[in-house]
Amino acid sequence: MSRIFSFLLAFMTYFAVQAQVDPDVVYMPSIKGVKLFQLNNQTSYAITNVNSAETLELHFDDLDARVKSYFYTFELCNSDWRPANLSTFDYLKGFSQVRMNQYRVSSIAFTRYIHYQANIPDRNSIPTKSGNYLLKVFLDGDVNKLAFTRRILVVDQKADIAAQILQPFNSQLFRTHQKVQFSVSKAQLNSLNPNQDIKVVILQNNRWDNAVLNLRPTFIRQNMLEFNAENDAVFPAGKEFRWADMRSFRLKGERIAKLVTNDRSLDIFLQPDPERSQQRYVNFRDYNGYYIVENTDTGNPWWQGDYASVHFTFVPNDHTPYPDKNVYLVGELNSFNTNDTSAMKYNAELGYYEKTVMLKQGFYSYTYVTRDIRNKNSVALAEQTDGNFNETENDYTILVYYRPLAGRHDELIGITTVNSLNSRRIGF
Repeated sequence: MSRIFSFLLAFMTYFAVQAQVDPDVVYMPSIKGVKLFQLNNQTSYAITNVNSAETLELHFDDLDARVKSYFYTFELCNSDWRPANLSTFDYLKGFSQVRMNQYRVSSIAFTRYIHYQANIPDRNSIPTKSGNYLLKVFLDGDVNKLAFTRRILVVDQKADIAAQILQPFNSQLFRTHQKVQFSVSKAQLNSLNPNQDIKVVILQNNRWDNAVLNLRPTFIRQNMLEFNAENDAVFPAGKEFRWADMRSFRLKGERIAKLVTNDRSLDIFLQPDPERSQQRYVNFRDYNGYYIVENTDTGNPWWQGDYASVHFTFVPNDHTPYPDKNVYLVGELNSFNTNDTSAMKYNAELGYYEKTVMLKQGFYSYTYVTRDIRNKNSVALAEQTDGNFNETENDYTILVYYRPLAGRHDELIGITTVNSLNSRRIGF
């Protein structure tokens, strides 16, 4: 009977998850503080090896403050994050849905919430193929009641990648951009047509909004694929991310201008952030847009950390708004999404952009970007808000995908991350 039930559950889930869903989106307004990372490393991306014992940590809070029945499932996607043409039977071992049983009611904090957490993948539901996976968290076993989604990368490391970060030869980009030059070994692959079988994606600081997609090799030399075309894989370097230390809600930190405490709520007003495009580059350690859930006031930050309404202010030069541009506050705090939830509003009376976000205690790094109002497909850039400087420290992650002859999805067969300051390999 249990086998029949598992079969029917997986069968229904397969048809329910085939609709296209945007990655890294929170659908329920009560969901806050979503974090997904490698075990014990909050500033890492959700990457794991296929058929390994490695696990990821998932954390989130529900501010409705009543216990709910949350489930999660995995959906295999191609390199463009569109669903793969495969049944869940083909890429999941075990159940297609897993109920989240580990939760805790918040304590000490003024803000009431239920904290949920899980180590994934669970032994009862394990991805068996490499590739892009969309983690879907939903209510009551109904995939249509989505709470949020997050990206996961499952790699089967078959391709060796050698990479370095260079200054572009183009004199107009030499001081403002960074170029990723790399080679990929296909010795372990049976690829007869690498230009068609192999795709490469490059992420800057694990962001997908400005990723370089579908790179093709410039030269093929025996088993080595060379990617060194002059105009490929060139990124605006930006500047170091801004930061806000909100690990304590009792003490006013360096970047906090004002704390306003009410009976059951807290407002934090950060120091105004000026435009930095004309300022000289200054090197300092940052988290490249990530944030860390941490507090110095209480014990466990996950269920004893509090929430506050945090007020961000961005001041353009001469207090003049950018014509035909929208300004966005972005970072891991909103998955670098440039939409209505991250758009800032210009205050004409005071001459600056402002945005209020409800955030959990921790250390945050973030930045401001602009996008063309008239072009919804334009790339979000920090050129006007921060400027671009080649000296900026950035991480670049290279993803190599392979679809063999008659293959039905894009396999992820290589990952490496290099740092712009010393081109050293990090992690995978």
